[in-house]
Amino acid sequence: MSIKLKLTGIKERAERAVREFLSRPENQKYNSPKYAVLPSFCDVHVHLREPGFSYKETVESGTMAAARGGYTAVCSMPNLNPVPDSVEHIQKQLDRINAGAKCAVYPYAAITVGQNGKELADMEGLAPLCAGFSDDGRGVQSEEMMKAAMLRAKALDKPIVAHCEDNSLLFGGYIHAGAYAEAHGHKGICSESEYGPIKRDIALVKQTGVSYHVCHVSAKESVEAIKKAKAEGVDITCETAPHYLVMDDSDLKEEGRFKMNPPLRGKEDRLALLEGLIDGTVDMIATDHAPHSAEEKSRGLEKSAFGIVGLETAFAVIYTHLIKTGKVSMERVIDALAIRPRERFGIPYDGGVTVFDLETEFTVNPEEFLSKGRATPFQGEKLFGVCECTYLGSEEIYRK
Repeated sequence: MSIKLKLTGIKERAERAVREFLSRPENQKYNSPKYAVLPSFCDVHVHLREPGFSYKETVESGTMAAARGGYTAVCSMPNLNPVPDSVEHIQKQLDRINAGAKCAVYPYAAITVGQNGKELADMEGLAPLCAGFSDDGRGVQSEEMMKAAMLRAKALDKPIVAHCEDNSLLFGGYIHAGAYAEAHGHKGICSESEYGPIKRDIALVKQTGVSYHVCHVSAKESVEAIKKAKAEGVDITCETAPHYLVMDDSDLKEEGRFKMNPPLRGKEDRLALLEGLIDGTVDMIATDHAPHSAEEKSRGLEKSAFGIVGLETAFAVIYTHLIKTGKVSMERVIDALAIRPRERFGIPYDGGVTVFDLETEFTVNPEEFLSKGRATPFQGEKLFGVCECTYLGSEEIYRK
C-alpha cells in the first residue's frame, strides 16, 4: 500500500487483538494490574548486520532480540555488504530474512550506490522490495544529490529516511560538544551537524513533496525545526531513541557502551525531545539497535565503534523512566512504539500482542541478551517491565 494512503484502523485493530487475547481462558492471568497487554511494537530503525557482518549480529539473533523486546516488525538499515543498492544486492538480504527472521523484517534500500553519495541507487528496481530509501550511517552531503533522490522517491511513492549529518562540521568528534567533552578533553560533535541538514532537507521537501522521515533526532534545534515544518504542512516525521529521552551527556562514562551516533547531548536537548514526544512532534520511538563485537566496543569513548543495542531494553527503559514516573502516558508511548510507525511506513498490523510484567524489578545484564551485541548504557540499571511473551498473530515467537 502507498505510504501516502496511511493505513487506517490500525489502532482499532490493535485494541481488538488485545481484547481477543485477554478473552482466551489460558490468558486470564494477564487480566491484572501487574501486567500490560499491548499491541506488539514496530521498530523502524534496526541494524541486523546481515549480509556482511554476521559476527556483530545475524537476522536470526536480531529478530529474536526484537521478539524478546515485544516487537513483531522491524525495518532494517542498509549499511551491509553488499549494500542493498540494486535488486541483486537486496535479494541477498531478503534471502537471509526469509531463512532466519523470527519476526517481520522490512528492509530499507540505499539512496546512493554503496552509500557513497555519488550516484543514485537503482531506486526503480528497489522500490517494490523495500520500505523506503536511506543511507543511514552516512548523511547525503550533496544538496543536489538529495533533491534528485527525493524526486525519484516521490515518483515511486516511497519515503526518504534520512540520517542527517554534515561531515564538514564533525572535526573528528565522537561525543557531544558539551560540558563532558570540555571537562574530559574529548573532541565534540556539534548539534548543527544534525539540525543543519534537517533544515536543508525541509526546504527540499517543500520543493519535491516527498514523504520525509528523520532518523534518531537528538538535538533541541532539530525538534524545533521539525515542529515548525509540521505547522507549515510539510510531509515530515521523525523518531528518537529511548537513550536520548532518558540520558544526556552528564551520564557519560569513559566506556564504549556510551558511544553512539548521534551522541547523547545536553539536558536541554533531552527535555526538548521529551516535550516533542509528548506533543507529537517526535512521532515515534525507534531503538537504532546497532550491535558490534565486544572488541569493537572495548576501546573507550574515542576509539570504540559508534552504536549500542536497544531492542531488549526499550520498553523497560521507557516504562521505568517515563511512564512509571508520570512524565508520559502509556497511551502516547504505545502510539509511538506500535501505531504510528506502522501508519507512517505502511506496515500492516499483524495482530501481534506482547505482555509485560510491570511490577517485577530486574537488573539489566547484557550477558542474558539474545542479541549478539552487548553494549548498552543501561548495563546494571534496575528497571521494571519484563517481557513475558510476544505473539506474531497467533504464533508465539517469544516466551520468558
